[in-house]
Amino acid sequence: MAMATRLDFAPLFRSSIGFDRMLDALEAARRVETLDNWPPYDIVKTGEDDYRIDMAVAGFAEDDLTLTQDKNMLIVSGHKETPDGDDGASYLYRGIAGRSFERRFELADHVRVEEATLSNGLLTVQLKREVPEELKPRRIEIASPEATEGLETRQLETAREPEPVAA
Repeated sequence: MAMATRLDFAPLFRSSIGFDRMLDALEAARRVETLDNWPPYDIVKTGEDDYRIDMAVAGFAEDDLTLTQDKNMLIVSGHKETPDGDDGASYLYRGIAGRSFERRFELADHVRVEEATLSNGLLTVQLKREVPEELKPRRIEIASPEATEGLETRQLETAREPEPVAA
């Protein structure tokens, strides 16, 4: 399911007088892609406690990419040492982005990175959630009155303060 984050300014155009330039600027700003949306990525749940991040990093080699996990933050960064085009070629159109980037993913508690692979321009990061046994929910059985009949019960004695004597 695709999520759209587009704003429709068309209703504002109908009743505006003298705001054409401002509305045109808003419309142009809406069309500009920000650097926050590159490189594109998917987050996939592959099992009960297994997840995968797929990131399109065409043009980057393994040596150009760095993955770092610091507590609950996964940082994926890419930096090319030598830009393409040093071979003397002249580009007429440059559509494959080769700029440096840094993506941050906030991981839930007890999620760790299992492995990362790069194949055909797709970086795949395998994640696993491992909740410690003491933090997992547990089922508590409810005992019936018949099951507790033979059990010895003791009353706890508490120290009582002596009652004041009336004079």
